[in-house]
Amino acid sequence: MKQYSESCNQNRAPILTVLRAEFATTREVLEIGSGTGQHAVYLAGALAHLRWHTSDLPENHPSIHAWIEESGLENIARPFPLDVTAGQWPQRTFDGVFSANTTHIMHWAAVTDLFAGVAHLLEPGGRFCLYGPFNDHGRYTSDSNARFDAWLKNRDPGSGIRDCADLDALAHGHGLHRRADHEMPVNNRLLVWMKP
Repeated sequence: MKQYSESCNQNRAPILTVLRAEFATTREVLEIGSGTGQHAVYLAGALAHLRWHTSDLPENHPSIHAWIEESGLENIARPFPLDVTAGQWPQRTFDGVFSANTTHIMHWAAVTDLFAGVAHLLEPGGRFCLYGPFNDHGRYTSDSNARFDAWLKNRDPGSGIRDCADLDALAHGHGLHRRADHEMPVNNRLLVWMKP
């Protein structure tokens, strides 16, 4: 049941470099869209000072369970069944939230639900770290991102690379403010919003 994603292995080290700083004093992190479970195990293993909480749609849980069991890590929690559009969020708060490669495969309504949910469960001073490809003021940041966006929309017209300004507007509407924009390899970025 353990699934594998090559892209996770390619981007995990640069992501960790940023999260070491952004989550330096964080205690409890919720990962939204844990996917295969690879990021969770790698990041939790390297950030031993915090507890990592996985979440995803139930059909992805077997792989997440398999990665967690194989890791033997004690600071990583079993996956929470989370569908951001269903409003079934954990009944607790976190001082950190992480999500990778999610907003471009979601429909816009789901992206708005994502930000509303994160803002609700994020503690004051907490940070929301979002990794992936993003547009800047309506423009692609690379030819490869433009091709990727066309591929996404051909597969699902409701998906697509999101614009930083649109995400900032969503965040601001829920009381979150951008604190950082980290450039990442392969024309990706890691955006960070904070709850005052």
